Amino acid sequence: MITKTDQNEWKYIIKGASVILIYFLFSFFQDIPFILLHINVQNLPDIIKIIYTLSVELLMISLIFYIFEKEFTKAFHDIKKNHLKYFQNNLKYYIIGLIVMMTSNIFINILGGGLSNNETAIRNEFTVFPIYTFISAALLAPLLEESVFRLSFRAIFKSDFAFITVSSLIFGGLHLITNPLNELFPLYLLSYASCGIAFAYMLKKTNNILVSIFFHFMHNGLILALQTFLFIFS
Repeated sequence: MITKTDQNEWKYIIKGASVILIYFLFSFFQDIPFILLHINVQNLPDIIKIIYTLSVELLMISLIFYIFEKEFTKAFHDIKKNHLKYFQNNLKYYIIGLIVMMTSNIFINILGGGLSNNETAIRNEFTVFPIYTFISAALLAPLLEESVFRLSFRAIFKSDFAFITVSSLIFGGLHLITNPLNELFPLYLLSYASCGIAFAYMLKKTNNILVSIFFHFMHNGLILALQTFLFIFS
């Protein structure tokens, strides 16, 4: 839970910027140890790559929890008392975000766009490594993404509009980093950013990061459950 004052504003900005820096450094340079050791990552067994990737994600989460320890502690005590109220009050925002996402995807399919590269990669990964994909996408990703794109951006931006807009666009855009820039890109961006907007608005309303983390857990879990159903019965 973040409570900004004139005295602690820069402290929160530094915390938020530090977490964002950690996330991008670990995400884009996680292969550096192998490069320094002259090891070709592509030649490693899949199980080694999975264990290493999970270890990196857990290390990032640990560092983020350390930086925002007080905020997570306060959020935990708050949600124990108000979890039912938070769920009832914020479910509608998640449903709105989900409707916007589904509508965007319908238009993308009508216009012949197909799945994003990110979604295709996750589905392919799920068919080969279902347990790893579930742990990474349904459990670790919500913790990481909400801590980085919601909590950290909330710590940096005082303006609600700037916080919701910037965090959601960056969140959506990073999911499309391998997608080509074409006439359908705004629809893809809206599809990914819609739930990000909902999660950011939840944090704005509740000032409790665990609320958006829970709904992100639920969202990714539902998607993976649907993919499991389609994988088994298709």
